[in-house]
Amino acid sequence: MVSILKNPQLVLLNIEKIKSFKSNRRFLAADFNMDNWESLAPYIERLLNEEILSSNDFKEWLLKWSELEGVISEDVAWRYINMTIDTSNKSFAEKYSNFVENISPFLQKEGHKINEKIASCPFIDQENPAAFEVYKRGIITAIELFNEENIALKTKEQLLEKEYGEIAGKMSIEYDGKELTMPIAATYLKNTNRQIRQTVWETMSERRLNDAKKLDCLLSDMINLRHQIAINTGFKNYRDYKFRALNRFDYTPKDCFNFHKSCKEHVIPLVQPLLEYRKNKLELDTLKPWDLSIDIEGKKALKVYQKEDEFIEKGIACFNEIDPYFGECLNTMKELGYLDLFSRKNKAPGGYNYPLNEIGIPFIFMNAAGTVGDLTTLVHEGGHAIHSFITRSMPMVAYRSAPMEVSEVASMAMELISMDYWHHFFPNIIDLKRAKVYQLERVISVLPWIAQVDEFQHFLYENPKHSHIERKEYWDKLNKEYSSGLIDQNENKKYSPYTWQKQLHIFEVPFYYIEYGIAQLGAIGLWMQFKKDKNKGISNYKKMLSLGNTRTIPELYKAAELEFDFSSKSIRSLCQFVESEIQELLD
Repeated sequence: MVSILKNPQLVLLNIEKIKSFKSNRRFLAADFNMDNWESLAPYIERLLNEEILSSNDFKEWLLKWSELEGVISEDVAWRYINMTIDTSNKSFAEKYSNFVENISPFLQKEGHKINEKIASCPFIDQENPAAFEVYKRGIITAIELFNEENIALKTKEQLLEKEYGEIAGKMSIEYDGKELTMPIAATYLKNTNRQIRQTVWETMSERRLNDAKKLDCLLSDMINLRHQIAINTGFKNYRDYKFRALNRFDYTPKDCFNFHKSCKEHVIPLVQPLLEYRKNKLELDTLKPWDLSIDIEGKKALKVYQKEDEFIEKGIACFNEIDPYFGECLNTMKELGYLDLFSRKNKAPGGYNYPLNEIGIPFIFMNAAGTVGDLTTLVHEGGHAIHSFITRSMPMVAYRSAPMEVSEVASMAMELISMDYWHHFFPNIIDLKRAKVYQLERVISVLPWIAQVDEFQHFLYENPKHSHIERKEYWDKLNKEYSSGLIDQNENKKYSPYTWQKQLHIFEVPFYYIEYGIAQLGAIGLWMQFKKDKNKGISNYKKMLSLGNTRTIPELYKAAELEFDFSSKSIRSLCQFVESEIQELLD
């Protein structure tokens, strides 16, 4: 039905053509804007009433629906982007809330009718089975999960998620006579003066603790809503509902439990020697939480950039050397003003790449503060952006968005592949090695955190009536199970029960986190290919990404010559490879 890019021959992007994207509309008027439900409803009504008398009619109808989906999703994207860019702007917040409260409920109801029309079309099985099967499966799942009572509940849920962003966006601390956003404050944790690190870490922890009760109550409200959504749809808990809603057909909760177990048994033992090495190099009797971000040899923190423009230009140069098309993608975003990279007051936390499905160009949002971690975030979100660019020519919007277990391979593999080109940021070979060690340490150390957050979420939703005290106790239990035993937390016990609150995924995108762990393994596999043969590694990376959402997860991994395998054996083998690469850099 659509042209899938098996071997993408990617061409440079014409900025002027991109800017005139609305002139390419075939179904909607060029001047159409989604101001309210009344402006949108006639188009959906036309689609619902249109007769489909042949396979060709069905194809044309799907393209009209896809065009409308693209326009809607881009409008919502800008509402969300603007709201996160400035959480203090009431106009941005109101515009997002207006969609959630006054457009989305109608859209969910009418969208269900659209799905039913697609599923019942007599020509549905005449479409390309390889490319269409995943889309059809998703449509059928959406129909099965639809419940009209849940529309109002999901509206409330989205408003609660917005509230989390507002609370987190307001967090800042006072230090050394300055007001610091949390990302900026975190840069002080790399300071060579241990007393400064401790003071800032404790000040940040106290600031988070001020909102701990509020965030606990907020999550409880979310859990109650989500549990009711699941019950209304016939599931016994929200976890089981969410697995189905996320189209997790290729693995089960049991596989996740095995991942948790494997991280405890095989990854934490690899983290322990890294922490021991850190303690010895820093000449410390004990490691404290504020000793984990400083350079492993106690050197002054690396600066990724001095000026903001420099960071962007170096990023483009890095991507350009990996593949000229990749550099052109990032440059196009810069030219369009679709890069908002730097931390400031009232900016929401975190980072993301948001596809804009009509214009076909994504938007990157992050909170850079000048650290090596900012480089990791840039190349991570840049990998997502490249994925968006590679699939932008697919006429069906639904085909462009790959499963998250694959989308995160696009980003996490770029973190590793790009390291060979970090000389643009670190021309000094010693600094370059330090940056690579930081990145590879993180590759291993983040896996237990991913497993811990995921295991925590299983507890939250399998036991929706748990108390705040039980929640606190369970997180403390996980802290012990996932601990290496080398970080002394004795002085900071009042903070540790609430460290989960800094993970926005728990609030805004429940159960979207295990994907990072699964994808990390795929990313390491692609990086191993790249190290053996750069051209093969990049080619397989593009092949995987170019298929978008037209294959199952195992098939998408196979396209990149990877196994979809997060078994104990795979985790142990891949992490040992990363550990050997770290040792080579440290020798």
